[in-house]
Amino acid sequence: MSALFVTSTGTEIGKTFVAVELVRALRSRGRAVHALKPVITGFDPDRAAESDTGRLLDALGQPLTQHAIEAVSPWRLAAPLSPDMAAAREGREIDWSALLAYCRRAIDRARSERDAVTLIEGIGGVMVPLDAKHTVLDWIAELRIPALLVAGSYLGTLSHTLTAAGMLAARGCTLAGVVVNESEAQPVPPEETAETLRRFLPSAPIVVVPRGGNPLARDRLASLVSA
Repeated sequence: MSALFVTSTGTEIGKTFVAVELVRALRSRGRAVHALKPVITGFDPDRAAESDTGRLLDALGQPLTQHAIEAVSPWRLAAPLSPDMAAAREGREIDWSALLAYCRRAIDRARSERDAVTLIEGIGGVMVPLDAKHTVLDWIAELRIPALLVAGSYLGTLSHTLTAAGMLAARGCTLAGVVVNESEAQPVPPEETAETLRRFLPSAPIVVVPRGGNPLARDRLASLVSA
């Protein structure tokens, strides 16, 4: 697998944590990794190191320079809202064609390199609006690369996860796997949540990542990206 889109069931589920762990896991195995967060909201230049973009650059082993930030996240918006709303507050909008072209260039670059992987981290959940017409789901469908769905283990996650997986399936998107990222508050152990999801998503690999991560979690994540 040379490209993967990391999406989730909603906001603050742990996409960046999973993407960072996956970057570290792949790099430790000698894979070249290109990680992108093309659209980011709630971005404060004075706290760039704490942002999703900064965390990805750290995992990649790249310095936190303005050039690196712009390369990983070309669309940076200040308001912590959906991209369409955040852009509107700045008198801007996400250029759909430019966004797709940017991602496709990165995907093509990885395909041309030996053992390289491009990870594209989305924003919010599967159905978050990007502009007046397009959602993250449209983005995934247009790129035609497998999606890794990050879910929590909180109460309600079963419905949220199966709904998101159903939307991806309805658009013909390949589900590379589901990551159950352990939530702070949960009604049952995350392994039990994963077992329930396996009954309804029998063809999708489902792995559990404990809070804080560990080497085993990285092994589980790396297993979702075939050599």
